[in-house]
Amino acid sequence: MSELSLTIIRVAFLAVLWLFVIAAIGVVRTDLLGSAGMPRRVRGSRQPQPLRQPRPPRPGRGSPRLLVVTAGALKGTSVDLNQQQITLGRANDATLVLHDDYASSRHARIFPQDGQWIVEDLGSTNGTYLDRQKVTRPTPVPVGVPIRIGKTVLELRR
Repeated sequence: MSELSLTIIRVAFLAVLWLFVIAAIGVVRTDLLGSAGMPRRVRGSRQPQPLRQPRPPRPGRGSPRLLVVTAGALKGTSVDLNQQQITLGRANDATLVLHDDYASSRHARIFPQDGQWIVEDLGSTNGTYLDRQKVTRPTPVPVGVPIRIGKTVLELRR
């Protein structure tokens, strides 16, 4: 092999290596900072249409009023369920910020729909579990059934 061929192969290898390093830094930056500082709209692209806001469940004797953390770093923390939806994850803009190494920045959300509360995994790395079953699609959450995200366990309470 000629010296010129070897030099071209070395330069190409270094270019690919640097592209990988830059991509890895971008992923880490996005994971740590969320979408802060990222452009909201690319010129010429269409903004997605807003989704229909789900109806909150009607308060009654059987409907839950609190989301309580029963295990993990935030044990004892509770969130009032009067909000439209609760986002869970490590990102600073989440409703409940989880200080858990096994939680993604935008891990899951809990939202009301047709009089019941639904848990949805948002494409997390380690998954969301509802009473030992992995959540693969939006699933109704009964009162008192544990929702596990990494080492954090949550429950809906009346």
